[in-house]
Amino acid sequence: MENFISKRAVRTPLSGIKKFSERALALGNVIRLELGEPDFDTPDFIKEAAKEAMDKGYTHYTAIAGIPELREAIAEKLMEENGIEVNPESEILVTCGGYHAVFAAFNILLDPGDEIILTDPAWSAYFSVAKFVGAKIVYCPLHEDLGFKPDIGELESKISDRTKLIVLNTPQNPTGAILDRKLLEEIADIIRKRDVILLSDEVYEKIIFDGEKHFSIASNPDVKDKVISVFSFSKSYAMTGWRVGYVIANPIFIGHMRKIVSISTVCASSIAQYAALAALKGPQDSVKEMVREYEYRRDLIVSELNKISGVKCFKPRGAFYVFPDFSEISKDSMSLAMHILEKARVVTVPGVIFGPKVGEGHLRISFATSRENLREAVRRIREIVPEL
Repeated sequence: MENFISKRAVRTPLSGIKKFSERALALGNVIRLELGEPDFDTPDFIKEAAKEAMDKGYTHYTAIAGIPELREAIAEKLMEENGIEVNPESEILVTCGGYHAVFAAFNILLDPGDEIILTDPAWSAYFSVAKFVGAKIVYCPLHEDLGFKPDIGELESKISDRTKLIVLNTPQNPTGAILDRKLLEEIADIIRKRDVILLSDEVYEKIIFDGEKHFSIASNPDVKDKVISVFSFSKSYAMTGWRVGYVIANPIFIGHMRKIVSISTVCASSIAQYAALAALKGPQDSVKEMVREYEYRRDLIVSELNKISGVKCFKPRGAFYVFPDFSEISKDSMSLAMHILEKARVVTVPGVIFGPKVGEGHLRISFATSRENLREAVRRIREIVPEL
């Protein structure tokens, strides 16, 4: 039957994270640190808005771009929080999570053989979607001594005549690094003068620590039309299962992305859209409380990991991941993660899944779990390290 399968399907890999999640399900007494989602419940007022939407009969298809009220609320939020002025009618598209926004953007921009610049490390889904559309991946390393940020000269040197798209993520998955305003302005200067588009993935925008500030590159009017910005309700409001996010871009890009949405999902869930509207309009206390707890957990896991001989753990400034360097113990992160899973019953993600060079030798560990789980997980890992 394999001869019936398209080349596109064959070249598209299944998520490497799923391999470890599925193995974990077969084992007992497992602490799961691989999940990229909040362990908090969706706030009650958001769930109540969804129930009200159902009671009012808002259970039908919506406009492809999303309900007008949500797009208007998004436009207000973008102006107030991100400094980005957009037309809710033509520059906003509501999607089934940030992932679908990335999928739509890659599909309208990239033909087979076009080059896409992705960082090493980066969210593994970028690699999968790039391969799905047949793009050629060009890797730009993130340097740990620069705080897991790219070198500007090195980034620009990766751009060729075939480059169509650069993808950046801040705060970043898997490292938790933040691209500061100065660096993003330098990147904006590159985008302005080169014939290339930038996708700015900002789904972790609200999960920031140490008083840092999030900066959206599309707030720079000189490059706004060459930037596609992706946002999501999943991380900020603990709404991963609701599957609702949004993308902002110039009207031409949004027009074509609407076509991708129309042939793949028709529209985002009507009920989830009304819940998202409540999330934007309602109190933000739950977000602040969640971030405070993440910051405590961040400090806890970084401190505990750095006590393990041979492990170096960068202190993230945002998101809810650490990306510790285990290369002094093992340079094979796939084998390392499997050994930790089998022997310590702790699920982590091999760094090589997020990048072939810089990512290798690291593990991604999510601290979106309880303090007790984090302490116990590190204790278990510390116990089996001598075996390695």
